[in-house]
Amino acid sequence: MKFDTWLIHHDLQAMPGLTRTIEAMGFDGLWTAESGNNPFFPLVLAAEHSQQIRLGTDIAVAFPRSPTILAHLAWDLAKYSNGRFILGLGAQVKAHIERRYGLTWEKPIRRMRETVEALRAIWDSWQNSTRLKYEGEFFNLSLMTPFFSGGPLDVPRPPVYISAINKGMLRLAGQVADGVHLHPFHSVKYLREYAWPYINEGLVENGRGREDFTAVISIFAIPTDGQKAAGVYEKEAKEQLAFYMSTPAYRIVLDMHGWAGLGERLSQLARRGDWAEMPTLMSDEIMDTFAITGKWGELPQLVQARYEAENLIDRINYYIPFVPGEDDEGWRAAIDGFKHE
Repeated sequence: MKFDTWLIHHDLQAMPGLTRTIEAMGFDGLWTAESGNNPFFPLVLAAEHSQQIRLGTDIAVAFPRSPTILAHLAWDLAKYSNGRFILGLGAQVKAHIERRYGLTWEKPIRRMRETVEALRAIWDSWQNSTRLKYEGEFFNLSLMTPFFSGGPLDVPRPPVYISAINKGMLRLAGQVADGVHLHPFHSVKYLREYAWPYINEGLVENGRGREDFTAVISIFAIPTDGQKAAGVYEKEAKEQLAFYMSTPAYRIVLDMHGWAGLGERLSQLARRGDWAEMPTLMSDEIMDTFAITGKWGELPQLVQARYEAENLIDRINYYIPFVPGEDDEGWRAAIDGFKHE
């Protein structure tokens, strides 16, 4: 199991030093999110200031970008990082696509399939100097002159992972992607009984096995012995979990545990803007289900015990921002724990 770190927000000026620290600490990878920042820009600097760690987007929103734009971004980062870049894509949800990006939400599973297929058709044309020809419902690509070609790579093509939580996208991940970004709001029951059966359906349809596929996940970890009080980590985890539980798109996880009514109540509170009350509804049972609590040095063993026996996850990161100088000893204990699993 690889242990990565995940940047929710990032400062471009800080990226060179932060990247060097992340690699020196011993993390296996660095993921950037598309939240308040562009997820690709910091990875250019990360590629320049690192030698070994994997670099990827977790996730870049796919639909506002054409496959050709995505193809160039990923190709350039793969080349510049010497083959260490992973393109992680997500569909986002209807409200954000329509009201934040000003686009039409239409057949997201079909559109994501075509995005991945079109990407690979473009890359094939660049790598092998073959004619570009992709015909789909959303994308029809037939023009790629040498002037606009990214040219062949001397390193492996970038893997494509897609984020998924519901059955259609999970199955699609198994069918067309190299890996999946599973949602931080998850339980082992959800992974075992819902996510993996659908992923495996897709893998079988594509003639692949588990060994051909990478599962990435962020987990809510609550360290109890660091510089920052455990109560602070717990408060942050409760706030984020309450938000996710209020989101209808993630309701399948609650349904599996019989907490659909709680999800409805949280949705009502969110609509009223009553954010302060929402975390108070996170019971001990909920926290035990969706988070892992323990000393920094114990957390890796607890994580492995929860996920590894059933081969549920390949790469994990904590839903905690890594800040140099803040709980460095704890982070080192966690990294050492995963290195010596």
